[in-house]
Amino acid sequence: MKLRAVSCALPSRQVTNADITELIGEHSARHFTGNLDHTLGRIGAFLRYTGSATRYWLDQGERPIDLLRTAARTALDQAGLTADRIDVLIYTGIGRGFLEPGGAYHAAHALGLDHAHCFDVIDACMSWTRAVQITESLFRTGTYRTAMIVNAEFNLRPGGPVVPHLFRLDRAEQLESTLPAYTLGEAATATVLTAEDSEPWRFRFISRPDLAPLCNVTLEGYEGYCDPSDKLARNGVGVFTSFGSAMHQAGDSEAQAVFRQLDPPTGEVAALFTHASSKRWWQTAADQAGLGAVIHHVYDRTGNVVSASVPAAIASALTEDRLRPGQLAVGWVGSAGMSFGAFSFVL
Repeated sequence: MKLRAVSCALPSRQVTNADITELIGEHSARHFTGNLDHTLGRIGAFLRYTGSATRYWLDQGERPIDLLRTAARTALDQAGLTADRIDVLIYTGIGRGFLEPGGAYHAAHALGLDHAHCFDVIDACMSWTRAVQITESLFRTGTYRTAMIVNAEFNLRPGGPVVPHLFRLDRAEQLESTLPAYTLGEAATATVLTAEDSEPWRFRFISRPDLAPLCNVTLEGYEGYCDPSDKLARNGVGVFTSFGSAMHQAGDSEAQAVFRQLDPPTGEVAALFTHASSKRWWQTAADQAGLGAVIHHVYDRTGNVVSASVPAAIASALTEDRLRPGQLAVGWVGSAGMSFGAFSFVL
């Protein structure tokens, strides 16, 4: 399997850390019990500590499907392919407008992929990585030759799982389950893969389903589909709830373990791409793994763009000539679930 192209399209509204704290202050001023200024200072310090600076959100009149269309057309142009060459379209991630049918069908229609087979992969921030692994398996069957993987992570739109609920604080204790929401950005990406003789991709995964309650967006009636937990729907049904500190603490050992399972030749790795959950956390992990010098961060520019994190980073590295044909690259992701993945490929 060969990676032919990766493209990322960002919306136009740039949002800084100061914008985030101002937004929280506006929504919370009439409701907060305690010292709001002190709490806003804590939030700002947290964002700076993680390495956050900016992120991009949809502006007035912008639509996820239009940005997805831009990303897909750019990826096709880069790959030198036309839409009718795509055999299968996989829609990944959390940002979506449909539970039925899969978002892939509406995306395929909008992108002019009239004959592509379509399905979705939902695995939180691991979604893109899982989709790439599935694509390689499909190629091995000989059924498909060309695939496109897309996501449209636009979760801060009105009516989405983040805005405005999580920007209204009633008390400082709510930060335990809301802080990760303030790092989120928005993005659409498109990845083109083809079945070709090339260096094999290698994947390793670790699953920790006992940690599933730490990060969720629940649906009405979720209680009948899981064991009880006081962490589920802490911020309300349908609202993003994430215990980021606990996730990163649990993720330390598991992330390093899955990297050791992959065991890439670190001296040959030209670029490392990680989930964009925290620049500081992943830089520390990369330093420990011996790849600190080649990690390519986007978190400080884009924020946490969920399942778009790794493809956005690859697209950025290709644009900046940080990864070239024939070079070895490594991906490394920690995700709600919880799951941990590491993979390698040669461009």
